[in-house]
Amino acid sequence: MANQRRLADNANRYEAGHTGVPRKGSALLQGIAICGRCGRHMSLRYTGPNGDYPVYCCRFDRDQRGGALCQEVRALPVDALVERLLLDALVPDQIAIAIAAMGQLEEESRQLERQWTLRRERARYEAERARRQYDAVEPENRLVARSLERTWEEKLRDVDAIEEEHARWRSQEPLGNGAADRAELQALGENLPRIWHAVTTAAADRKRILRFVVREVVLDQRRAQGQVWLKIVWQTGATSEHCLQRRVHTYRDYIDLERLRRRITELNNAGKMDKEIAASLNQEGFVAARGWAFKGENVWLLRTRWKIPTTKINGGSANPMRWPDGTFSIQGVAVELGITSQTVFDYLAHGHLAGRQLTKGQPWQIDLSDEQIDRLRARLRRTKRSRKEAS
Repeated sequence: MANQRRLADNANRYEAGHTGVPRKGSALLQGIAICGRCGRHMSLRYTGPNGDYPVYCCRFDRDQRGGALCQEVRALPVDALVERLLLDALVPDQIAIAIAAMGQLEEESRQLERQWTLRRERARYEAERARRQYDAVEPENRLVARSLERTWEEKLRDVDAIEEEHARWRSQEPLGNGAADRAELQALGENLPRIWHAVTTAAADRKRILRFVVREVVLDQRRAQGQVWLKIVWQTGATSEHCLQRRVHTYRDYIDLERLRRRITELNNAGKMDKEIAASLNQEGFVAARGWAFKGENVWLLRTRWKIPTTKINGGSANPMRWPDGTFSIQGVAVELGITSQTVFDYLAHGHLAGRQLTKGQPWQIDLSDEQIDRLRARLRRTKRSRKEAS
């Protein structure tokens, strides 16, 4: 009965509740991902420039009934969480369970080897049968002999092709059947994380290990804003629920927008610059909308959107003519040179003056030496003289 259930599950008929055989794709929950909205098995699609970003899809209603897409969930962050939970859950009994899991994989490897043996024997039998037919034909029947010779050659090529396929499979198969291989597996079984992350452990092997411990994983990314809710159903019948922050296109769908706004306001009021605020947010575990770390530009855009003014270096008071470090403000340069503030901004834009802002929205701090003052005043006199002569 167990073998019959396994054979039935090997069929990729998700609508009938079958999980399908573990395949080599990178999606860890292939076949055991369940839609938390309708209860159906979720299928897979791959996206991205190289088609290497898996997505769990529940599209039965759209494909079969022409309805709306139920939901899609990006696979990589969900897989990473399930992987971590799996390895954490197996820490107390990792040696026994790892060896048992590897034993199951070894049995599957032996079954595959038996299938390859039958296939190779069948190909050799067909080639031998074609040879006997060719040997039995009378030499006078040249047309028949030529046809049988071609058939024999085709069968021999089939034998060679199958042998090459089997050799490639054996070179890629990480699980051996000998006593030395079993001893190596037992040694690896002492550390399941090492087995899991080993280069020789293929994606399909990880899925088999996972299925040995986990029956199914229910996914729902519409239950809570900005989150993927998942429930793991373990083979023991126990369940555990977890939440994962998901990537969103806009901050309207962010997991906890009010908390983020409150924290940025607090850090801004403490006098921190945008880059310092971004660093603090990253240290505290905040993640930007698209799943990346915060940068100063992200903070500036959010402050602008939420109308959070920059806490200036001089607080709320007017800018002084000169700052404590000796640099000039915009107003100070304007008074010193007898020009308007807009002209000062133009000088900064064209490189006639050098200045800096700690961040966008902060006052300018402009370096201005006596030599520069004399040179700019002379420039202004020449400009005024040229305009007078032109008029």
